[in-house]
Amino acid sequence: MDDKPTEVPEGISVSAARAARDLRVVFSRLRRRIREVARDEDLTPSQVSALTLVGKHGAATASALAAAEGVRPQSMAATLAALEQHGLIRRSPDPDDGRRQLVTLTEDGRERIEGNREIRAEWLTRALEDRYTEEERQTLIAAFTLMERLSRP
Repeated sequence: MDDKPTEVPEGISVSAARAARDLRVVFSRLRRRIREVARDEDLTPSQVSALTLVGKHGAATASALAAAEGVRPQSMAATLAALEQHGLIRRSPDPDDGRRQLVTLTEDGRERIEGNREIRAEWLTRALEDRYTEEERQTLIAAFTLMERLSRP
């Protein structure tokens, strides 16, 4: 990371501001790199995100998925239509309300998500093995333990 001065809000240490900036930059780059590793050339980032969301939520309505993803229902409808054309999701009537449709993964969709998860995990494991010493990996593990506090409310 660079050492350029960081504008620091009053009452915040320079080290906290720098750590926050560096963490955002590194995580952003790492997320982008991990996405590149998966075999999703035929899907847009929003389609990949929606596919993953369907996998996490199980059967859900398009409006529930749109709310979870923070997008307009019309945008989610277009994304789901593309995923359906790829054969990765299916829509079926909601047994509790026939006016609504539930979106679920097809077997191909489930395999895509699992395959990508495995590819990403293998890439990351191999990168950590190849690019870091054992001591550096132990340092990362210790840092992750500290950073885990950030994910708590």
